[in-house]
Amino acid sequence: MSQGNAGQSLSLPDRPSSSRGRLLVLLLIAIAVILAIWGIVERVAHRHHLAMDAEDWARPRVTLISPQAGPAKREFDLPANLAAWYQAPIYAQVSGYVKMWYTDYGAHVKKGDLLAEINTPSLDALYQASKANYNVVLARYKLAVITANRWAALRGTQAVSRQDVDVQAANAAAQKAQLEQAEHEVDRYEALENFKKIVAPFDGVVTSRMVNVGDYVSAGGGDLSARGSVSELFTVADMHALRVFVSVPQDYAAVISNKLAAKLTVPQYPDREYTAHYLTTAQAFNAATRTVTTELTVANPDASLWPDSYATAHFTAPGDPNVLIVPLNSLIFRAQGTQLAKVVDNRVHLIDVTVGINYGLTIQILKGLKAEDQIVANPPADLLEGDEVKVVSVTRGYNDALMAPKKNRPASHDATPEDSSPAPEMGAKQ
Repeated sequence: MSQGNAGQSLSLPDRPSSSRGRLLVLLLIAIAVILAIWGIVERVAHRHHLAMDAEDWARPRVTLISPQAGPAKREFDLPANLAAWYQAPIYAQVSGYVKMWYTDYGAHVKKGDLLAEINTPSLDALYQASKANYNVVLARYKLAVITANRWAALRGTQAVSRQDVDVQAANAAAQKAQLEQAEHEVDRYEALENFKKIVAPFDGVVTSRMVNVGDYVSAGGGDLSARGSVSELFTVADMHALRVFVSVPQDYAAVISNKLAAKLTVPQYPDREYTAHYLTTAQAFNAATRTVTTELTVANPDASLWPDSYATAHFTAPGDPNVLIVPLNSLIFRAQGTQLAKVVDNRVHLIDVTVGINYGLTIQILKGLKAEDQIVANPPADLLEGDEVKVVSVTRGYNDALMAPKKNRPASHDATPEDSSPAPEMGAKQ
């Protein structure tokens, strides 16, 4: 009994340890269940969040802008070509060798100034021969006149017949005709002799010299080069004023009138501005370019502008504030025509519009758009009617080119600068 009791007393301490083990197992099971439930809830929440994100990102992000009133003034730049007021290429009218040239590139000449001389031995010989022939014919004419007068004095006598008198009179008339022919021949060669001296046709500047001493020049039109082609001897240009030729597109043709003026800038003088005034227009469009040639004039008292220069013509014309304008990149071009994407209650509605004048960054909308409409600034290519979109704030820097004020143009040296006004701003819905 004592031994048994002793064995029982030795096993009693194991019961608390077994209880702790069961509690630990239960605790682990509870933690596992909690973790499982938390994981399931987390996955469900994450899936729901992903579904919401996917649904949200499935809607295109768009920025909305409002159409603006058109500008009160239209300003546009067009390329221009400058030409001399008068410009004459000078060719040779006689064949011979260049004796000497007297003016070089850039020489300022007056009308009649000697530019070059040509040696023409064959022409000189022909001229002398024509004068000798004239003297011979003149002697024959004088003799014919004396003879005709003598026969006419004998007309009333029986010494000569009336027929002989008429023959001598006709011979004198023929000799007179030959004399006139010889005289014209002398005049012709004398005129050619005058062409031996190349002179300036008007006051101006020698812009080219294509001849040297000893060159053979042809009466066909100038200096015969090694290839046998003909070129001018000199070119003289009158640059007291220049002609400005601008090809005006058909969109801007309505602004052409006798009140049209332009500010010219040239690359070599970027800080100077010249005023050009309207002269004339072709009143017909070029079928290939749909432009009309318009001619203006610009004074050139200091000769700072040179012929055949490139220039930029800055035009200012009245605009139409009653017509709405939108950025070019807001237009949609599809088979249905030109459209804009209007947003109402986060839904896209495509509207057909009629466009007008293209201002470069903006364009007129003549029909289909209202001032209170909100349109997509830069619609994606796959945007369709009824699509749900998400409106976001305007991107920083978007339309900076439209919203920033224009820089002042270079100051004009012959007129006061125009007032500069900022370009029309395109409103954006935040």
